[in-house]
Amino acid sequence: MKPALSFRHPDYPKSWQNLPNGDLIVANINQALAPWWPKFFGYHMLKIGALSGEISSVDSPIKHQLTLTNPLGNGDVIAEIDDLPLQKHSVDVCVLAHALEFSLDPHHVVREANRVLIPNGYLVITGFNPFSLVGLNQFIPYRRKQTPWNERLFSPMRVKDWLHLMGFEIQLDKRFLHSSLSGQLTQGFFCNHWHNIAARYFPSLGSVYVIVAKKRVLPLTPIKPKWQLRPHFEPVKVPTMNSSRKTSKKTNQ
Repeated sequence: MKPALSFRHPDYPKSWQNLPNGDLIVANINQALAPWWPKFFGYHMLKIGALSGEISSVDSPIKHQLTLTNPLGNGDVIAEIDDLPLQKHSVDVCVLAHALEFSLDPHHVVREANRVLIPNGYLVITGFNPFSLVGLNQFIPYRRKQTPWNERLFSPMRVKDWLHLMGFEIQLDKRFLHSSLSGQLTQGFFCNHWHNIAARYFPSLGSVYVIVAKKRVLPLTPIKPKWQLRPHFEPVKVPTMNSSRKTSKKTNQ
């Protein structure tokens, strides 16, 4: 398995319109996350990246929602996504929409999101599934030089392994859009029929995935030192010589 670290700076898109079928992708992501926004409670939501900022979260009860982008983006906070200028345990929900494919060190990006999340906070991650029709674009010479096929794609299983190592519990792993996404997709009868068949019989081969994970922090149980577990020393009560003499006198009388 190749390391996740990239050796060149990825070209992060400024909007979903810069990706092939970007409007269709974000529409399906919004549809998959619609039942989850009312379940997220707290005070602060952080959307990391320009694509995350365009995810619709109007149904979330969290009122304070910020978008963090790189210096070339237009967000509420300007910073690098792999070096968040936030305190530890200060955010209730983090959103990483297609951010791992366009980062130098995606594993570090997930660690930074884990650092700023509170215990029992939620992390939302979306991306392209390399083990799908989308992954075939990287084997076609004239396509693998185009965005996003020229970037590293990380499988949902690998992303979930990173999350498990950090103590996350997977709440949702959904995949959809069984297509190469290279050409313009039409919403006709045959296209919808194919997506329905593929979603029923090949659910793991969806081209786009959505993962919702909950940060679990186990409480520490203090262990008493060994010296406190030992019984206290107590002298054994034995009759003295004088007491034995007194008892013998009484018996003689």
